[in-house]
Amino acid sequence: MEFLGDNKHKIIRGDAIEALAILPDGSIDLIFADPPYNIGKNFNGHKDKWATDDDYLNWCYKWLDLCVRKLKPNGSFYVMTATQFMPFFDIFLRQRLHILSRIVWYYDSSGVQAKKYFGSMYEPILFCVKDKNNYTFNTDDIQVEAKTGSKRKLIDYRKSIPTVYNSEKVPGNVWEFPRVRYRMDEYENHPTQKPVALLERVIKASSQKGDIVMDPFSGTFTTCFVAKELGRTSIGIELNEDYIKIGLRRLHLAQEYNGEKLQKEIRTFETEKIASANNLKLFEDTHGTYIHGKH
Repeated sequence: MEFLGDNKHKIIRGDAIEALAILPDGSIDLIFADPPYNIGKNFNGHKDKWATDDDYLNWCYKWLDLCVRKLKPNGSFYVMTATQFMPFFDIFLRQRLHILSRIVWYYDSSGVQAKKYFGSMYEPILFCVKDKNNYTFNTDDIQVEAKTGSKRKLIDYRKSIPTVYNSEKVPGNVWEFPRVRYRMDEYENHPTQKPVALLERVIKASSQKGDIVMDPFSGTFTTCFVAKELGRTSIGIELNEDYIKIGLRRLHLAQEYNGEKLQKEIRTFETEKIASANNLKLFEDTHGTYIHGKH
């Protein structure tokens, strides 16, 4: 394992189970886990597919159990996986934690959807706590517009003095955030990057400034990035070197890694803009075709 970062924002390069095992039990305020889904995604050369579903679930049970142990007595745990595996996570965790919400992250799809069955347009999230009578939930920090009061101006006549319904409310358990797309400013080269807006809601709701937020499968380090932006401390665990470099850069923890300068990857449309601005035909072969392929 390799330990990077500073006292407030730590990055551990290594296997998630091995890294979790060395962290003190009862030390983490908030964990957000977004593991591989076992659906065949390509994570920079590593195929997200176990030999059998049982192999995948047995692996998951190991790190899930470790996450439970690492939580403080008043800690919170958010975990994601593919829809077909979430029922197994649910049964496993409800024997160890209190599941307060079963959240649906809904998004529209700009791509081609299934033609012979109903395509998936959501991902499930479990929100769990160790102690249902003692946990952080910052209602005022995550209020959203309540259309009944703010737009329709409907009146609640059941009250002794008829009153317009509240204009704000705590979000329900269906969250609509767009997926991270190639042209978005927050985009990084990763197949399952989660949006900043989703992590902002999680971290604002379930932690306080100065709390420790941990992500055992950090990927593009969005969890740690948002934690830092919101004044929390963070621990990010990641095995892949290219994703480690993204984390170091996004969190401003280093300017280079293993002698390589850390820079955000230039996207195809950005190279085209640069070429146009400088009136140069960059990345063209002799036939005028771009050789910088799109991701």
